Amino acid sequence: MRIMALDVGTKTIGVALSDPLGITAQALETVRRRGGGEFDRLGELIARHGVEAVVVGLPKNLDNTPGKMAEQARAVGRHIARRFGLPVIYWDERLTTVAAERVLLEADLSRRRRKDVIDALAAQFILQHYLDARRAQGGPPQ
Repeated sequence: MRIMALDVGTKTIGVALSDPLGITAQALETVRRRGGGEFDRLGELIARHGVEAVVVGLPKNLDNTPGKMAEQARAVGRHIARRFGLPVIYWDERLTTVAAERVLLEADLSRRRRKDVIDALAAQFILQHYLDARRAQGGPPQ
């Protein structure tokens, strides 16, 4: 079962994909938001990779309240569920962008290259955390 994860931002959406067994996550790409046109690209990726579920990163504050982008992430999730008929799982994404930035800085990537890949890497972290949590609960990913 292939699972896709999304890190929803105001200008871009980071995309990651699980391996077919649902064990590992890989950063796939960053999709530019274009007045709804981004869903065409996401649909292409869903079809090409046989995606069966989508994990959407849900921004939360450190006190566990919804972050300012939470409603936008939920809106993207609702649109994906309606348009593609896929189950959508919302997953806490706290500090994933910070962790991704740290990894990219340690890899000594240029500012320009970091900007190009940070959202996809954040989506990878979201998806890997989800996959690990599902396995820890004794079951396969949903």
